[in-house]
Amino acid sequence: MSNTRFPTHFLWGVATSAFQIEGAGQEDGRGASIWDTFCATPGKIIDGSHGLVACDHYHRYAEDVALIASLGCKAYRFSMAWPRVQPLGEGAWNEAGFAFYERLLDELDKHGLEAHLTLYHWDLPQALQDKGGWLSRLTCERFADYAAEVARRFGSRVKTIATHNEPWCTAQLGHGNGQFAPGYASTAMAAQVSHHLLLSHGLALQAMRAVGCQAQLGIVLNQAPSYPATDKPADAEKAALDYDLYVSWYMDPLFYGRYPARALQHLGHLAPRVLENDFYIIKQPLDFLGINYYTRGWASTDEPPIPAPCKLGVNDMGWEIYPEGLTDLLLMLKRDYPLPPVYITENGMANADSLSGDGAVHDPERIEYLRLHFEAMQAAITQGVDLRGYFLWSLLDNFEWNSGYAKRFGIVYVDYASQQRTLKDSAHWYREFITSRG
Repeated sequence: MSNTRFPTHFLWGVATSAFQIEGAGQEDGRGASIWDTFCATPGKIIDGSHGLVACDHYHRYAEDVALIASLGCKAYRFSMAWPRVQPLGEGAWNEAGFAFYERLLDELDKHGLEAHLTLYHWDLPQALQDKGGWLSRLTCERFADYAAEVARRFGSRVKTIATHNEPWCTAQLGHGNGQFAPGYASTAMAAQVSHHLLLSHGLALQAMRAVGCQAQLGIVLNQAPSYPATDKPADAEKAALDYDLYVSWYMDPLFYGRYPARALQHLGHLAPRVLENDFYIIKQPLDFLGINYYTRGWASTDEPPIPAPCKLGVNDMGWEIYPEGLTDLLLMLKRDYPLPPVYITENGMANADSLSGDGAVHDPERIEYLRLHFEAMQAAITQGVDLRGYFLWSLLDNFEWNSGYAKRFGIVYVDYASQQRTLKDSAHWYREFITSRG
């Protein structure tokens, strides 16, 4: 790895999200979220588990922050649980909830770690869902109120604030196919929700800037290039449409104030209702763009579809390992959009990890995954992409949404019964990698 060069001030960190690690689901006035409801619905979570305890980070945050510092990281990306600080998603603020994030920020300050905050990582207050959730424009306004309050309290204490994490997942997995909370399956619903998420992002940026927020403001999108399986025109068309529905659907409104024509034509009468000035609100200046990358898109119109080659194998989620896709994606975005500084806000590998007899966790597959993706980032930087930092997903093994605790993305192994943390080989490798760069 010694020949993989990065800018001197390139930021190395780790990432988590509130519902996946915090636990304390019914403590200190926290309200219920849509994921609490989803977990309590039989058959929704593969292992029947829930997030009420998770990694107990709410009580073990000091230990976890010390772990981050021990890795040589300079930054920590985490999300705030909206129902923890505002149980109903409107009205009264919960001071006990805000106090937790004060303690977390104090601990990060103590260790000299930058705080990178995400406002929304999928845990909508259930009380707002009961009033229509993201299908309602009122939720966009409530989100802007929440953003303004967080910015007023913490805007000078955090380096960046991202409005949403992966709005595609909230829209498509939560409302398009029912895989995630709140569990709806409707193409029209998913399209409308995607629009409201973008609208809420724009309103939130306006609201945070109005209160004088000092943090850099942006959004985090999950993205991937899509490749045709063959040289048939139909496969090329499918790859282009898949990319538009996955990437351009969010990027075009943010940068150009419009939805991509190919995707709109595909949706037809299922396209979202857009009101006057919506795109003006959505197209707020971004201080940064966060990109989450795990695998590539693969487009085949054959029946059955031609599978991706998977020359480097797949991870424990069944996702193809394809590091070159990250370079290709970054170069395509640089070509097509006037990008602000970019961070890779998530990238990592689910692996079937277990404690070995020597008390260690050996995960050479994850180390190789990281090494190849670092080379892919470096290739993009060499070709002019303004990439400022990388946040490894994830610090801890955690609640992996509808997979429950069956999938492990962490570089720190968590024994959920004892809450014992064990650094995996990949954590030691990451520390050596960062340290070797000064």
